Amino acid sequence: MLDLLLTQFVLLWAVIDPVGSVPVFLSQTKGMTAVQQRRIAFKAVFISAITLVFFLMAGQLLLEAMEVPLPAFQVAGGLVLLLFALTMIFGESKPEQEMALKDENLWDKAVYPLAIPSIASPGAMLAIVLLTDNNRFGLVQQAITAGIMLSVLLITLLLLLMANPIQRLIGNAGAAIVSRVMGLILASVAMNELLSGIHSYFTQLQG
Repeated sequence: MLDLLLTQFVLLWAVIDPVGSVPVFLSQTKGMTAVQQRRIAFKAVFISAITLVFFLMAGQLLLEAMEVPLPAFQVAGGLVLLLFALTMIFGESKPEQEMALKDENLWDKAVYPLAIPSIASPGAMLAIVLLTDNNRFGLVQQAITAGIMLSVLLITLLLLLMANPIQRLIGNAGAAIVSRVMGLILASVAMNELLSGIHSYFTQLQG
C-alpha cells in the first residue's frame, strides 16, 4: 500500500511539476505587487484543482460513453504520458516553454498559462484518469488518490507563494534540471502503464 501511495505521489508530482511552475509564475507576475502575486497564485491553484477534480470524477464516464475500452485508453494514455515525459527530458524544459506564453490581461494569467497548461497539464489530466480507473481502484483508493493530488497542489501553492526566494536559490537552470529528472521518472511510469495496457488487451482477447 505504501509503495502504491509513493508511486502515485511521484507520478502526480512529475506531471504537475510544482518546481517547474515557479519560473512560469514569476514570468507571468513580473512587476506585480506581492498582494497581486498571492491572488494569482491562489486563483491558479484553485482553477487547477477544479479542472483535475473534474477529470477525476467524469473522465472515465466520458470514455465509457464513447465506448472506449479501458486497455485501449491505458495504452494510449501510457503512450501520451511517455511522449510528454520525452519532451520534458529532451525538449525545452517546462519553464523555458511556458515562460514565453504571455497574456495581456493580468488576471487571465492565472488561467493561462499558469493553471492550464502549466499546473493542470494535459499529462496531469490523463494521469488522474488512469489513477482512478473504476475497474482497478475502489472508492477508498480513489479518495486517497484525490487526497494525494490535492496535497501536490497544496505544495504547488506554497511554492508559488515562496516563488521569489526559491527562484533566487535554484534559478531557471535548477528548475529545468528538476523538470528533466521528473521527466525521466514519468517515462518509467508511462512505460509501465503502456505495457500493462497491452497485457490487459491481449488477455481479454484470449479470454
